[in-house]
Amino acid sequence: MAMSTPPAKARRTGGRSARVRAAVLRATLDALLAGSADDLSIRDVAQRAGVHETSIYRRWGTRANLILDAALSEIQAAVPPPDTGSLRGDLLELVGSIAAFITTPTGQVLLHLAVNDDRPEEQGVRERFWAERFTVGQQVLRRAEARGELRPGLDYRLTVETLIGALCVRVLLTREPVDDTVTAHIVDLVLGGLVA
Repeated sequence: MAMSTPPAKARRTGGRSARVRAAVLRATLDALLAGSADDLSIRDVAQRAGVHETSIYRRWGTRANLILDAALSEIQAAVPPPDTGSLRGDLLELVGSIAAFITTPTGQVLLHLAVNDDRPEEQGVRERFWAERFTVGQQVLRRAEARGELRPGLDYRLTVETLIGALCVRVLLTREPVDDTVTAHIVDLVLGGLVA
């Protein structure tokens, strides 16, 4: 009698490690929304996520690294790199996504964390956060340059800082609303200095 071959096991995508990471990052954001970065503790995050504290220390090492990973994961999901095929389209989508995100409760918390300098020991975390976010905007500009849409010699980082800076002034300083009309004005003002 011929023996039947058992069916191959389906490969799990993500697995336990991915589930633990997602639970811990969600718990970190929930803890930040419930209090402040100063109040956030690994013990609280572990309890919220249903994991042991050592799992968090083993993966992230420090509270600052945990907050950074949670912040980057959340903003990467909310503000993906746009690719509409045109510089103006990409900038409208990018600035619009950033504006929509930083006006949410989570976005407000993360924006305040990103500009807070009360904790010098977290300076490296802030630098890594902003470096990561500027990279997304610079990708948009590099693609536009490859399409011949940009004038030569542009400072990509300064361009992205200008776009994001206008949003931050409204959200953090003047507390004025940010809508599609405002984001379009910001993009068109900056675009005048960029195009070939």
